[in-house]
Amino acid sequence: MNLLDFITSRWQSLLVNAYQHVSMVVQCILLATIIGVLVGVAVYRSPAGAAIATALSSAILTIPSFALFGLLIPVFGLGVAPSVVTLVLYALLPIVRNTIVGLSNVDQPILDAARGIGMNRLSVLTRVELRLAWPAILAGMRVSAQMLMGIAAIAAYAKGPGLGNLLFQGLGQLGGANALNMAISGTVGVVILALVLDALFVLFGRLTTSRGIRG
Repeated sequence: MNLLDFITSRWQSLLVNAYQHVSMVVQCILLATIIGVLVGVAVYRSPAGAAIATALSSAILTIPSFALFGLLIPVFGLGVAPSVVTLVLYALLPIVRNTIVGLSNVDQPILDAARGIGMNRLSVLTRVELRLAWPAILAGMRVSAQMLMGIAAIAAYAKGPGLGNLLFQGLGQLGGANALNMAISGTVGVVILALVLDALFVLFGRLTTSRGIRG
C-alpha cells in the first residue's frame, strides 16, 4: 500500500490523532502562558528574581524529553497527565523570558503618565504594561508552540495522545507492512500542524495587538 492509499484508508484515525495532538499543545500553551506571565509579573522588577526565574526555566530545557517523561511516569502514571506536565514545563522559558523583557521595556514616561491620571498599580499593570508587553509575550508563545509540536510527538512514550502514537508504532514495526507509511504520516502531520498553528498565532496577534504597537 502506498502512502496516499494509506492516508485515504485511515483518514478518520489520522484526523482524530491530529486533533488530539494540536489540542494538547494549545491547552498546554495556555496553561504555560498563565504560569509564565504570573512568574514574569512577579519578578520583572527584580534583576535577581528575573535571573533566577530565567535560569530555572532554562534548566528544564537541558533535561532530555525522554528522561523527563521517564521521571514523571512513576509520579503521574501513563497517559495525559505526564504529557501535559512535561509540555507545560518545556513551554515556560520563552514565555517567562519574553514576559520579563516585554514588561521591562515599557517606557517609564508612559507609566508616569498612567499614574498621573489616577491609575493604581494594578490598573497600570493590566491596562498599560501587559498590553504593551503583549507582542513580546505572544512571540514567546509562538516559540513555545513550535517546540511543543515536536515534543508532543514524544508523549507517545508515556502513552499520551496525538500523532506520536502513529510515529512510534511505525518505528516499532520497521520492515513490516505500512510501518514506513505510519512513520511518514505522523512526521508530516506534525509539520503541517506546526505550520498551521503558527499561521493562526500570526493572525491572532494581528487581531489582538493595536496598530500603534504593531508600528
